[in-house]
Amino acid sequence: QVQLVESGGGLVQAGGSLRLSCAASGRTFSRYTMAWFRQAPGKEREFVAAISWSGITYDADSVKGRFTISRDNAKNTVYLQMNSLQPEDTAVYSCAARSNVVPSTMEKDYAYWGPGTQVTVSS
Repeated sequence: QVQLVESGGGLVQAGGSLRLSCAASGRTFSRYTMAWFRQAPGKEREFVAAISWSGITYDADSVKGRFTISRDNAKNTVYLQMNSLQPEDTAVYSCAARSNVVPSTMEKDYAYWGPGTQVTVSS
């Protein structure tokens, strides 16, 4: 079992940066694939980025070159560094985990979810 709690969201102006953190419980964190998803008002949840246990990363085309996912297994934490934020990045960002070592971009493949943190980008 894994419990996830996100932090670091907030209000930022367009062009600004935020770093989200996701703290995970459980002794086997290093074996989990971790991901970030986001859901904007009135839209479906979408994949943002994922990172395998070994550190291989996958990014959505919409965030390539702007967002970076990373993890610190010693701290049981995964991060999402978000740069050059735009109003269209406004959403609730959620951390997710799956025990399979193969990352996935599909929401249904992740068994564990955090409650989410709000990111609002003003123009």
